[in-house]
Amino acid sequence: MRILLTLSRYIDAVNTFVGRQIAWLILIVVLVSAGNALSRKFLSASSNAWLELQWYLFGALFLLASGYALLRNDHVRVDVLAQRLSKRTQIGIEIFGVLFFLLPACGLIMWHGWPMFWESFVSNEQSSNSGGLVRWPVKLLVPVGFSLLIAAALSHLIKCIAYLRGMAPDPTRRGGGKSPEQALAEDIARLAASDSGRKAN
Repeated sequence: MRILLTLSRYIDAVNTFVGRQIAWLILIVVLVSAGNALSRKFLSASSNAWLELQWYLFGALFLLASGYALLRNDHVRVDVLAQRLSKRTQIGIEIFGVLFFLLPACGLIMWHGWPMFWESFVSNEQSSNSGGLVRWPVKLLVPVGFSLLIAAALSHLIKCIAYLRGMAPDPTRRGGGKSPEQALAEDIARLAASDSGRKAN
């Protein structure tokens, strides 16, 4: 188990590195989007290449950072019922979900993603839009992104099993502070309470 936990730490280090580097794409996407909007508005000029670059970068943000999101437990959880169960039962549900939903789905996408990329790469597929970009780099994002997600899922699975054996901390616990979902739920409850208070007055 200790060897697997070491492997998990290496996987987490890779996803953390990728996630932190990919965060810079947000700035680049904003600059490219603003540049496209300004050139259309004030210069009456537009470019399919820059527009497609914006789409490619947006896709890269989601695909390449998905493993990092899973690592940080920033993915969406629908745990209205599970949160009422014991922590060990919750971890059991995590293991079941990873084994029977996350890994098979990612594997299926990978199975179809590599041939799609390879065919595009070999044929040097170009955009159908005039002045557009070459297609294979964006198609490469699919298998690479899901490879990172599969690695993160395996790391999460290792940590869940280690938790049940008393060898690791709770892998579902977020690193301090409120989760985005908790903050949103509190904001909604506060707004609902203020609305009902106004109606009562």
